[in-house]
Amino acid sequence: MKIAVVCANGKAGQLITKEAVERGIDVTAIVRGENRSVAPKSVNKDVLDIKAEDLAGYDAVVDAFGAWTEDLLPLHSTTLGVLCDALSGTDTRLLVVGGAGSLYVNPEHTACVADGPDFPDMFKPVAGAMAKALGELRLRNDVKWTYISPAGDFQADGERSGKYILGGEELTLNEKGESVISYADYAIAMVDEMEKGNHVQQRISVVRK
Repeated sequence: MKIAVVCANGKAGQLITKEAVERGIDVTAIVRGENRSVAPKSVNKDVLDIKAEDLAGYDAVVDAFGAWTEDLLPLHSTTLGVLCDALSGTDTRLLVVGGAGSLYVNPEHTACVADGPDFPDMFKPVAGAMAKALGELRLRNDVKWTYISPAGDFQADGERSGKYILGGEELTLNEKGESVISYADYAIAMVDEMEKGNHVQQRISVVRK
């Protein structure tokens, strides 16, 4: 398998790259500046400049873009659109590192995590921007995308347990009633989906077992 990880220098991108490399997958990091991931190959390119020819020949592309400041939040939609346009009509899968705020909390799918009274105000702009990007992604029937939402408590430095529960569109809790997963366990789920998953044009979610 041959894959590219876009924004591989980020925390999630580095761990996804590491997980894939350790499984023997042929990984290319697409980064701005020096490659800080363990990928043996890298391409220095801004995500906004990526074209179809840059992604040709890959079995899968991971979108690990993340923005947190208000002025950059619209880039969640913009960068995802760029990648979708580059992969339009191809068999290359696009796996997106998503957010938890848009996970549904009722079976009718009318209320999301971010709508809850306990959702921190400081995270609402990010959740809104990522939800908007997901909504736009759902319209892309020309791309073999999969959007993977983490648990509500997404721990950058959490331990790698090697165990997770695969969920769907709704917020899933583990046996302890927790919605938590580490970046390392999320990376396992991402690469598992890449290797053997078939959730094309679906949003799935993961939580620590």
